[in-house]
Amino acid sequence: MICSVPVSGLSEAGSSGAKDKTKKPGRYNIIGMDPTKQFLLHIATGAELEKDTRIRKSILRAVGQMDIRADLMDAHMYAFNRSVLQEVLDQKDKFQSLKQDVLPYLVRSQLKSEILINGAPQGQQAKENGNDKVSYRILANASTPSFHELYALGPNGSAPVRRTHKCCVYIASNSKYCVRLNSIQAFMDINRDVIGEANHLSGYNFSAQNNIIHPSAELGSKTTVGPHCMLGEGSQMGDKCSVKRSVIGRHCRIGSNVKVVNSVVMNHVTIGDGCSIQGSVICSNAQLQERVALKDCQVGLGYVVSAGCEYKGESLARKEK
Repeated sequence: MICSVPVSGLSEAGSSGAKDKTKKPGRYNIIGMDPTKQFLLHIATGAELEKDTRIRKSILRAVGQMDIRADLMDAHMYAFNRSVLQEVLDQKDKFQSLKQDVLPYLVRSQLKSEILINGAPQGQQAKENGNDKVSYRILANASTPSFHELYALGPNGSAPVRRTHKCCVYIASNSKYCVRLNSIQAFMDINRDVIGEANHLSGYNFSAQNNIIHPSAELGSKTTVGPHCMLGEGSQMGDKCSVKRSVIGRHCRIGSNVKVVNSVVMNHVTIGDGCSIQGSVICSNAQLQERVALKDCQVGLGYVVSAGCEYKGESLARKEK
C-alpha cells in the first residue's frame, strides 16, 4: 500500500530518545507504476535517492510507459502470497527486511519467468545437467491489456511460459487518513491531527471551544482547555491549569497550577501541583511530583520524576533489570 506524503513531510525513523524531537528532512520515495496504476514497477528509498534514479530498460519495454511519482510514500503495509514469500526467503537467506530486501527483489524480478521445457522449468533441467545457471526470459508484451498477461506458449510457439509473480499496488485515497508511525515526531504529529483536521478519528464531537472534553472529566476553578485539545474519560484537573494543543488520556490526575503545551499525556498519569510540560510525551502510569518542569522530553511507562526536577531534551525511563 502506498499513500500521499503528509503535508508536513516525512520524518525519518529514529530512536525513542529526545534527539528525535525535531523534524528531520524527509527522504521521499521514487515510485514507478504502470499506466493503470495497478502494478509497482520501481521503488527507490533512502540512500538510493542520493544517486541518479535508473530504470531498467526491460521494464520500459514490457509496459511501454511508466508513471514516476515522488509525492507518494510506502505505507509499510504489505500483503504477500505465502508461497511466493516463502520461496524468496528460502532462496535469499540473507534477507532481513521486507522493505529494504524482499520488496525491491520482488519488484525487480516480477517480469522474469522460467521457460518450461517438457513441463519442467528450464533452470531445473540445466541444474540436472550440471549447470547451476537458471535461464530466464524477460517478458516484453506491451500490446496486451496487462503486461503480466501471458500466453500459453512463448513467442516462438514452442515453450510454455510460467509467470513467477505480480507486484500489485494499492493507493490509499486522499480522503482516508494514512501516515507512518515510526518515530516520536510522527507520534506527536498524529496526535495533533486527531485533535485537528482528522478529529473524526477520535469518535467524539468537538465542543463550541473547538476541543474535546469527555463528559466525565472534571475541571477545577479557572482551568482552561484551549482549542485543538483533548481531555479523556475520567481525568481530573485542579485549579488554575492551562492546556494548549495537547492530548490528555483517560483517568489522569492533574494538580493545580499545571501547564501542558504541545504535549501528549497518556492514561493513568499523575501530575503534581505547579508542573510545567512542553513538547513532551508522558507515558501511561508515570508520576510527576510537584514543580517538575519538562521541555522536549519523553517519560517512560511508570517512571517517577522527583519533585522540583527540571529536564530539557531528555528521555526518562526505568532501567530494565
